[in-house]
Amino acid sequence: MSEMSDRIELIGIRGYGFHGVFEDERLNGQEFVVDLTIHCDLREAGRSDDLAATIHYGELAAKVHQLIEGEPMDLIETLAERVAAEVLTNPIVSKISVTVHKPSAPISVPFSDVSVTITRER
Repeated sequence: MSEMSDRIELIGIRGYGFHGVFEDERLNGQEFVVDLTIHCDLREAGRSDDLAATIHYGELAAKVHQLIEGEPMDLIETLAERVAAEVLTNPIVSKISVTVHKPSAPISVPFSDVSVTITRER
């Protein structure tokens, strides 16, 4: 089978979470931003014009938002893993890249962003 090049990108899902290893992060929380690149076969959706043949990105965004604002985790790596696992529950997904941004991370020098990107496949 040839490598699938179809993809859906969902960029900039924002939520307020309480993730981090420091007490202040767990107490006060901060904004997290998640980007998704989902590799899947979109031929059937393109042919049928049927939402059931693709990924409902509105529902997916809501699930990711729930993970961002849900159970606190120490590491953004853990958040990325949980998001990837959620995306991979959809059987048409062959590969997922998840980037979690933590723009207000407790870093003592000027910076624009810190992020972690993971890629998982079936």
